[in-house]
Amino acid sequence: MFFPSTACLLQDRLGAKKAAAFDLSAACSGFVYGLATATNFVKTGMYNNALVIGVDCLSRITDYSDRNTCVLFGDGAGAAIVGEVPEGRGFQAFDLGAEGAGGAHLYIEAGGSKVPASVETVNSGKHYIYMNGREVFKFAVRVMGSATETVLAKAGIDKQDIDLFVPHQANIRIIKSAMERLELPEDKVVINVDKYANTSAASVPLALVEAQESGRLKEGDKVLMVGFGGGLTWGASVLVW
Repeated sequence: MFFPSTACLLQDRLGAKKAAAFDLSAACSGFVYGLATATNFVKTGMYNNALVIGVDCLSRITDYSDRNTCVLFGDGAGAAIVGEVPEGRGFQAFDLGAEGAGGAHLYIEAGGSKVPASVETVNSGKHYIYMNGREVFKFAVRVMGSATETVLAKAGIDKQDIDLFVPHQANIRIIKSAMERLELPEDKVVINVDKYANTSAASVPLALVEAQESGRLKEGDKVLMVGFGGGLTWGASVLVW
């Protein structure tokens, strides 16, 4: 629903009666944006813990007659609790950004206040995802590299120090382009787009938990997470596990 927020509905179901709750919209970058928000809440002492959920149900807004988009997307959800950690652990740096001028490359036209829902907008398919794949691809390849370099510099570590790279699972070509730029072998990269497709804000937490459950993520590992998506937005972070 537009409101109340999904966070408020979930807060009630969890019985977390004292918790503040809000949705954050950053498309495929949403989980990293949420982690940055939660981390700063904890660092400032405003809250002790924060539950961050990356979730999208893209099957509800996908046009299955459009083969340019319908084969790309999946549904998913992943969650993490952010709280205090020992000295030297936790998030070392974030890099968040947006290029609002690129919003026309990935959007849903109708259903908001600009183009309210109507019989006409439904019949003309304006409630489905539209994506200019070529432009989004170019943006993603560029920003995956630049955001990574920025966040590593902020964290004060070299790309050779990365133990695990957890990228947004949008496209295998984009991921491999980032691997080449970072000079990372495949055993340091989490790839599951072949199993779940592009689950938007859920892709990074899904990949992260798979890495943990399979034993690829170990205490003290330096983890690089990068997301990018509609907005156009990007978010990168360096985490010591």
